[in-house]
Amino acid sequence: MIDFDPATDTGKAPSPCISVCRMHPQTGLCEGCFRTIDEIAMWSTATEEMKRAVWVEIRRRQEAVF
Repeated sequence: MIDFDPATDTGKAPSPCISVCRMHPQTGLCEGCFRTIDEIAMWSTATEEMKRAVWVEIRRRQEAVF
């Protein structure tokens, strides 16, 4: 996973994609980046605010799993 903290890191939010593109059938999340298919699809047109909101969700999801 990419080391990015949406609360403290400045600048553009990087894509969380790590090229492990498998959707988990039970959670509906990508096993590589913890995004939903809708979050993945909108990423290229999302505002920085939207991208940071997705990153907040990614971190929350990771904490729930680990």
